[in-house]
Amino acid sequence: MKNFIIAIIVVVAIIVVSALFVVPEGQRAIVTQFGKIQRDDAGQVVVYEPGLHLKIPMIEMVRKLDSRIQTLDDQADRFVTAEKKDLLVDSYVKWRIKDFGAYFLSTGGITSQAEVLLKQYINNGLRTEFGARTIQEIVSGERTQLMESALAQAGQAANELGIEVIDVRVKQINLPTEVSSSIFARMEAERHAVAREHRSKGMEESDIIRADVDARVTVMLADAERNSRAVRGQGDAQAAKIYADVYNRNPEFYSFVRSLEAYKNSFKDKDDIMVVQPDNDFFKYMKSDKVQN
Repeated sequence: MKNFIIAIIVVVAIIVVSALFVVPEGQRAIVTQFGKIQRDDAGQVVVYEPGLHLKIPMIEMVRKLDSRIQTLDDQADRFVTAEKKDLLVDSYVKWRIKDFGAYFLSTGGITSQAEVLLKQYINNGLRTEFGARTIQEIVSGERTQLMESALAQAGQAANELGIEVIDVRVKQINLPTEVSSSIFARMEAERHAVAREHRSKGMEESDIIRADVDARVTVMLADAERNSRAVRGQGDAQAAKIYADVYNRNPEFYSFVRSLEAYKNSFKDKDDIMVVQPDNDFFKYMKSDKVQN
């Protein structure tokens, strides 16, 4: 009898424990009975707040759902712009469950399934916005408007899933590798063309400057040569006049000075050899004991 009472107590305890369930903070729970969601008298889905609750053991099943804000951050997707250019867009979405009944019916309460469906809605919105804009418009300042429009479109579609889309953000926009390579090659070719044009203009201006400088140098050299010839002519005339005056005053002294200059120029180099007769007039002042005045 005692063992029977203990068995009954254990069974009752198990039934009581299985009738209790706890909803943690940050989650909500719905109860299903034979696969059907529990609803109240008004036909609304019963959502259990965090805390301790009761259910019918073995008949009702509890499904707990995360009520916190979640982030959908997947791989970058390819979109086509208005000018038929491909872009790789890396974005993320902030979302949370708004209607737990609709969310459970549309996704089975599976987060990964919800994110797949939500990603499709977000991509459809972004594809529409990117397809209506050029790359220049997207990069030059319409990104905020693009994200707001995508958020509005995604929010309307996500209502069917019982999801509230809080924010849609584009983190990074890149060109595909093959497109980037062709664009960089074209940019490089354009820069080379501009560089060649600048070099050509520089060489042209250099030739003009060099020709102008050469012309000025030629004129300056010609002027200098003319002036030097004039100065030399004046000097030669003045020297001739001086020689003439000296000759008129004392021809013999003039002849003596001229002979000394000739001796100096003739014997400037020790290796010079001169073969003349001893009685030649060239050495008359060397043979004379004194110079006649």
